[in-house]
Amino acid sequence: MTRTDGLDPASVLAKVMDVLHSFGPEDRTLTLAALGRRTGLAKGTLHRVVNSLVAARLLDRTETGFRLSSHLFELGMRASVERSLTDVAMPFMEDLYELTHETVHLGAREGFEVVYIAKIGGHQQATAPSRVGGRLPLHCTAIGKSLLAHASDDVIQAYLAQPLKRCAPRTVTAPGLLRRQLEGIREHGFSFEYEESAVGLVCVAAPVLDTEGAATAAVSVTGPVTRFDPGRHADRVRAAAAGVQATLARRDVQR
Repeated sequence: MTRTDGLDPASVLAKVMDVLHSFGPEDRTLTLAALGRRTGLAKGTLHRVVNSLVAARLLDRTETGFRLSSHLFELGMRASVERSLTDVAMPFMEDLYELTHETVHLGAREGFEVVYIAKIGGHQQATAPSRVGGRLPLHCTAIGKSLLAHASDDVIQAYLAQPLKRCAPRTVTAPGLLRRQLEGIREHGFSFEYEESAVGLVCVAAPVLDTEGAATAAVSVTGPVTRFDPGRHADRVRAAAAGVQATLARRDVQR
């Protein structure tokens, strides 16, 4: 699924999204030529879209090209659901970090991907493919498996019907095996990853459920296989997720 699925490719909005999503995690500045290659837009169309984005303060013009504007960050911070969730989850994430001194994540499902909302890691944190705002396939991460396990039957069925991308040598790509893992996650309340998103990383995660039993988010702890045993911390992670869940429920009742 691309960021413009569901949009008319000829629409202005689709072209705007194409330009904005041309910027990857490592891109600070892109030239007009680079934007043209990545979007496939005609030069005149690209000029108009880019100039409009600059005028709207969504892009900044630099000496070497264009960069995403800080105004995008300001708009992102107004996303009330994620902000409220992060505010509630952060104390529990900090407790997990103090207990483990490993990388702690908060993520939510968007389509067939986990989106990382918050991340805590110290100076010795493991090198992980995750970043705040980043995305990974659900099946190759513990946090993604927790989210998928508590999705609707239709979502699970659709996910298992597609080819499962291999992100690392140990990624689970067999639909039957993944289905059995999801059943175990629903039974036990936590999920594991053993070098499935990246070689050398292991992880344990637990879901934050809503009143209907669907996963609003999930919390995880990730560390290097050489020093981190995810099984030892499964109960702690599950307790942290339950704490976030209970706090969110109390807030809903008080509104």
